[in-house]
Amino acid sequence: METSPEPLPHKRRQRYSGKNPRKFEEKYKEHRPESYPETFQKVLDSGKTPAGSHRPILVQEILQILRPQPGEVCVDATLGYGGHTCEILRLLRPAGRLIGLDIDPIELPRTEARLRLLGFGEEEFTAVHANYAAMNQVLNSLSLPAADLILADLGISSMQLDNPARGLSYKSEGPLDLRMNPGKGSPAWEFLANLDQEKIVEILIENADEPYARLIAPILIEDRARNGLRTTSLLAASVRRGLQSLPKQLRDQEGDAPIRRVFQAIRIAVNQEFATLEAFLRVVPQVLNPGGRVAILTFHSGEDRRVKKAFQDHARSGVYREINDPVIRASAEEVRANPRASSAKLRWAIKA
Repeated sequence: METSPEPLPHKRRQRYSGKNPRKFEEKYKEHRPESYPETFQKVLDSGKTPAGSHRPILVQEILQILRPQPGEVCVDATLGYGGHTCEILRLLRPAGRLIGLDIDPIELPRTEARLRLLGFGEEEFTAVHANYAAMNQVLNSLSLPAADLILADLGISSMQLDNPARGLSYKSEGPLDLRMNPGKGSPAWEFLANLDQEKIVEILIENADEPYARLIAPILIEDRARNGLRTTSLLAASVRRGLQSLPKQLRDQEGDAPIRRVFQAIRIAVNQEFATLEAFLRVVPQVLNPGGRVAILTFHSGEDRRVKKAFQDHARSGVYREINDPVIRASAEEVRANPRASSAKLRWAIKA
């Protein structure tokens, strides 16, 4: 007589210490909204972004500007989590097409899989691992002569920022990497190892308008020799040490803002973000159809200055028939629901 196999012993799920999960990896319920919708919504309602996800900013304003129509071709030049893309795709139906570009080889396949599960097939949505400055070549490779709509959200995605393994934030311990594409170029700690003090000062001022650059730079040089500045916590500690000569009241007033600015400045340099943005802004008019619309979200002054100048120059030369002024900001209500929207600036242009 056959005997039924013994049941496998029950394996208890690993628990986190304390009342609430603290580590990124422990927030498994937030990473799986389809399995734990109540937890996911609870985090959203608290004004936070669930781990492993991203909340798109100024969605309705962008839809009003781009006015997606059935049958049109759109390029989402910075696909990210796909929040804007999802809303645009619905309006491009039927017969429309969206090309989503992203340089992040880790998040791109996850976003593509997520959008496929939402019902967007290959005939209407194409994900491409590419830098947005190469938009022209991407469209040519897909036999698309031009686009009707272009969107670029230049902000770093929450799922990138919150993942300690990416080394993009001072708020959690991780390798000092700061690369948007971990498979290309050098990590930030290695990049910093090759800079002299004046170059560090230049980067901090140019990329983040850092007022304490000349206090911070020599300490970074000292600590680099001592510990290599190989982790996010070491860089954050070095910045704090560089500000010790400031009056305590001023240090308290600044809080973590200088650390945030230093991380931003180095990240921009490591990824050559300004040079890439300038190349993208030159390409945009070449790939837009007449009457085509472009919308660009920026998150700090260096980006916004470049977008504003490019739009103004193209408007004066007659390439764009209309640009917005003043810049569009997130509403107080949106900022309360999503504090990361507070620094967002939206600019748009329409091709003649």
